[in-house]
Amino acid sequence: MNMQKTQKTAAFIQTILWSCLLTASLSHAQTQQLVAPNASVGGMSQEEWSRAWWQWAGSFPRQDSPVADRTGELCGEKQKGPVWFLAGTYGTQRTIRNCRVPSGKYLFFPLINYVVMPSQDRSTTCALAMETARRITDDPAALVLEVDGVRVANLATSRQATKKCFDMGALTEAQYKIFPSAANGYYAMLKPLPPGTHVLNFGGALPGMLQAVTYTLIVD
Repeated sequence: MNMQKTQKTAAFIQTILWSCLLTASLSHAQTQQLVAPNASVGGMSQEEWSRAWWQWAGSFPRQDSPVADRTGELCGEKQKGPVWFLAGTYGTQRTIRNCRVPSGKYLFFPLINYVVMPSQDRSTTCALAMETARRITDDPAALVLEVDGVRVANLATSRQATKKCFDMGALTEAQYKIFPSAANGYYAMLKPLPPGTHVLNFGGALPGMLQAVTYTLIVD
């Protein structure tokens, strides 16, 4: 891990976090854009959307993944249905992306999240995968969501843990099985944004993990 990049990302998250605390009185209005964590969208719970997000993210070769994308040019890949997925990042470097989103789409994305899955040299059980994902995502030091310059509060309630294990490889072209996989983390579901340009800042900090992402979205 590059210590300088980690320190810069941590500083970015902490700057926004302190801004959130200083402007908490502004946060309540923006929660009107945020879908309640226990609300369903398109007939699916947000726990189910978190599972779908991981299968979407896991369907790409790593180098061609929207998660690895540094500019946003891959943001439209494999999108379908009423919900548009925004990607997190690999590593800790702050990522700035531009993305064009069709109007009428809900937006779903991780503030910070983690998945546990078996590998060629390491097997796991469903129970162990779920417990490990829970333990790693306990006690976030920071959770940040800012929509068009207004910060959202009370993000700890946005935690979604997969209720059952799933196949991480279900949507890969080769359709190879990666089971049992389990995920846990903190997500946001936003109602469709009005046409125009919007800026999202989001991220989080867990022990050993940092994420900081800025999206400029063009909704049309």
